[in-house]
Amino acid sequence: MPRRPNNPFTNNSPSSPPSFSSANEKGGIPTNQARSSSAKPNRLSQLFSTSPKGRIEAQTAAQAALIAASGGSLNNPNTPQISSPSLSLPTISLSTATADSTNMDVPPTTLFQPPSAGESRRLARQHAQFGPIGHPSHRYTSKHQGGEFPEPIMDEPPYYYLFTTYISYLILIAFGHVRDFFGKRFREENYRHLKPRNGYGALNSDFDNFYIRRLKLRINDCFERPVTGVPGRYITLIDRTSDDHNRHFRLTGTYTDTLNMSSYNYLGFAQSEGPCADAVEETIKRYGISSVGTRADAGTQDIHVEAEDLVANFVGKEASMVFSMGFGTNASVFSALVSKGCLIISDELNHASIRFGARLSGASIEIFKHNDVKALEKKLREVISQGQPRTHRPWKKILVVVEGLYSMEGTMCNLPGILALKKKYKFNLFIDEAHSIGAIGPRGRGVCDYFGVDTKDSL
Repeated sequence: MPRRPNNPFTNNSPSSPPSFSSANEKGGIPTNQARSSSAKPNRLSQLFSTSPKGRIEAQTAAQAALIAASGGSLNNPNTPQISSPSLSLPTISLSTATADSTNMDVPPTTLFQPPSAGESRRLARQHAQFGPIGHPSHRYTSKHQGGEFPEPIMDEPPYYYLFTTYISYLILIAFGHVRDFFGKRFREENYRHLKPRNGYGALNSDFDNFYIRRLKLRINDCFERPVTGVPGRYITLIDRTSDDHNRHFRLTGTYTDTLNMSSYNYLGFAQSEGPCADAVEETIKRYGISSVGTRADAGTQDIHVEAEDLVANFVGKEASMVFSMGFGTNASVFSALVSKGCLIISDELNHASIRFGARLSGASIEIFKHNDVKALEKKLREVISQGQPRTHRPWKKILVVVEGLYSMEGTMCNLPGILALKKKYKFNLFIDEAHSIGAIGPRGRGVCDYFGVDTKDSL
């Protein structure tokens, strides 16, 4: 990613634009006069002069201007009259920005209040992490406009790219074997970790380590990059370099701000400051910290019940259960939903956690083509008509598993078509909304909200 010249997390970050307040208050200068006077430096130099002569001339000119301006309002009885003793302007110093209290009858009006250094750093950090959230350009509504759901476009690379890529791998593999052949004979110290030593077996297999040593090592700098800070819009990388062809790295002491395109912090819950950080601090003070664990060991607290009620109300269901991580959710929940004698029909591009949990459940598993409603219906007709293997008994339960938003492909499930099949074939539906909840829909409630589906009646 291109290097950004400024680091928003340092003290040298640019300040936010200054805020201006209205000057049309009682005793203030009209806005149009203030704008016209800003274009004439000679008047400003006379008005803000600190010399006695310049001060007298400035006050005299200001009194004459105020008397002339008040002449038009004498015929209006609702307009307050201006007396001659009050026709004086305070003396303003450019260096100290203070007014002369002896010539001041009304409190001064603040035209410009620059943000403090701490406030500037806070705004710069907040905008770098989450963007100017309050700006209207960062707000939008996502909603399905009706009609037929378009089929996803699955881009496939041309055969020319595939052919050249495989040829490149074959060349690297061939040169790697040649280097190993001579290296094991003339530079044995580089291959000691592949040989038994002092009665202990080798740390790595020669065959398995070959691809790490000869292929991945060449591009190792692209992976496992050390980062620092909050994974917001931008993320700060800790720069590093290698002097031995990526075998070892050393930090350079510099940082690079890059655009973050690979983070799970969709809703900005990971904050260095803000409401989430304040809530975490208050919760730690109230409940303390521990090594945590399952509820069977650590028990259930009132904050757990409150969080589950909040989630249930948000998604429109009667109850919910909160897990500590997404992979653990899919790995644990299927064993409670289905068992032996049940059938799971899974999308071919479902997440690995779904596949892992389905295998742990003991139920039979069938796969259908990604996001293809016709293929799903064909599979349903087949499994319902045939029943369980060998016995052909009816299935105890059929569970169709899809994702709301497929994170690796960027496609959305055809929820209206799946719900139409659900009404027809009476199966159970499991939707993994790990990447869609809070991100799409008019109210941010996932694909059900995006398609306008009532979760209480349809799911």
